[in-house]
Amino acid sequence: MESLIQTITVYALPVLFGITLHEAAHGYVARMFGDPTAWQAGRISLNPLRHIDPMGTIVVPIVLLFTSKLMGGGGLLFGWAKPVPVDWGRLRRPKRDMLWVALAGPASNLVMAVLWAISLRLMAGTGMAGGEGDFWVRMAIAGVQVNLILMALNLVPLPPLDGGRIVFSLLPPRLAWQYSRIEPYGLVILIVLMFTGVLWVILRPLLAFGQLIVNAFL
Repeated sequence: MESLIQTITVYALPVLFGITLHEAAHGYVARMFGDPTAWQAGRISLNPLRHIDPMGTIVVPIVLLFTSKLMGGGGLLFGWAKPVPVDWGRLRRPKRDMLWVALAGPASNLVMAVLWAISLRLMAGTGMAGGEGDFWVRMAIAGVQVNLILMALNLVPLPPLDGGRIVFSLLPPRLAWQYSRIEPYGLVILIVLMFTGVLWVILRPLLAFGQLIVNAFL
């Protein structure tokens, strides 16, 4: 149990900020493109308390960590925050601007992964780190891993994930609306992909892309 508690303390900040700042980024970019809905709701904030979903931000990540510990290995650690309200109709050019609003979340995770990597390098350079068992080093490594997974997972081209919004924005109008019809089944499809192992096949190149960028700062 002590090991689990240690793991939770290492992953707590990376998961909390990785999920909540992802949502805040959506709201910030939506406001830039003409939709102030998230701003009016007070959701463009760096305060994680404004974005926490008790189940998705706390319970699910802890259960996944606990399960992975019991199984003696790693797993797909993910979660979610309260979705930032975006009124697509209030964007200046809804279909085009949807691309940038959707891309903002995964991009914020990539930026956070880079920042965690920079902090890891600074700790190593200043001698603050005491090896990989050191608490802050482990947290920085977790920060890189969590944010790369969140980036890759959200880029899966399946609505209602951000990747699905991006694909919708890029497709011609008729194909885009046909594509959007799978959204009600998107989460079910995602779960099926996860349990069949197909999800990792999709995530692998996205994770490799993110890791390539992070490695430039290590």
